[in-house]
Amino acid sequence: MKNLTPMDRQQLIEDIQFKSASGEESLGKSIRRLRLEITGLDQDSFARMCKLTTKTLSTLENDRGNPTINTLNGILKPFGLAITLGALRHQPTTPIRQNEEEPARKRGASPKRQKAALQTSPFQPVAE
Repeated sequence: MKNLTPMDRQQLIEDIQFKSASGEESLGKSIRRLRLEITGLDQDSFARMCKLTTKTLSTLENDRGNPTINTLNGILKPFGLAITLGALRHQPTTPIRQNEEEPARKRGASPKRQKAALQTSPFQPVAE
């Protein structure tokens, strides 16, 4: 482990968090910085500490992996960090349908069949 003062360690972790959250650094680069700048450990030792294989850690650090939240939290836990679902909710969302008046298609139903079903709905007014 590197000999950092608690204040230096906290500032370094905050810098890594900020750069990762703002998109200045990729997730892999942030993980690599945590490993090297805070712990000073080689990949093998750090991977064992996080209960990962060295290959998995290497893949993540090179931005080639697709880790689960649990895997990421296993890496971040020794630093007092975590990824939560609440953080994921702040992602911008796109609407599924542009026109809210248009009914959602049922899976497997053809558009003709859906249109026919809407026209024979018992809730539509009957023409006299």
